Amino acid sequence: MQSYIGFLRGINVGGQKKIKMADLRLSLEKSGFSDVKTYIQSGNLILKSEKQAKSIMSSVQECIKKDFGFEVPALVLTMGELKNILENMPFQNTEEKNLYFTLLHQKPNRDLVYSFKELQFENEDFVVAENCVYLNCKKGAGKAKLNNNLIENKLKVTATTRNLNTMLKMIEMGY
Repeated sequence: MQSYIGFLRGINVGGQKKIKMADLRLSLEKSGFSDVKTYIQSGNLILKSEKQAKSIMSSVQECIKKDFGFEVPALVLTMGELKNILENMPFQNTEEKNLYFTLLHQKPNRDLVYSFKELQFENEDFVVAENCVYLNCKKGAGKAKLNNNLIENKLKVTATTRNLNTMLKMIEMGY
């Protein structure tokens, strides 16, 4: 069995789509996943399965819909894919608290990426990669104009954003 990292989009935010992590773990284990772990309340998962990532993604989404009554986008990565995203982070010598990763569920259209790269935001730098938009929010994510919703809208993809600490914790928990 292989370990996978899962990121759910938009749960437990502003009182919407509430899921207790203990309930989520139980639900996923009943659906056949093993060694299910969660990290904080924003939908970060580690689980083991014999299935491939795309199949796991569908199964997690179906499980949530069945057991909690709403749809939630789920992104599932291998440990290697997550490590690769971290290793390719372009912002060096940057305060760690300012680094964010908007993980893309699908590769964005090349023309949309080209247009997106033309955008500029005060106190915010970004780099678009195939599966991630790397963000350096110099004034913090709470004040950033370049947020998950804007990225989804401009690139026409589903995405979910995590900070550097969460990404590192997921790698640590995955081993």
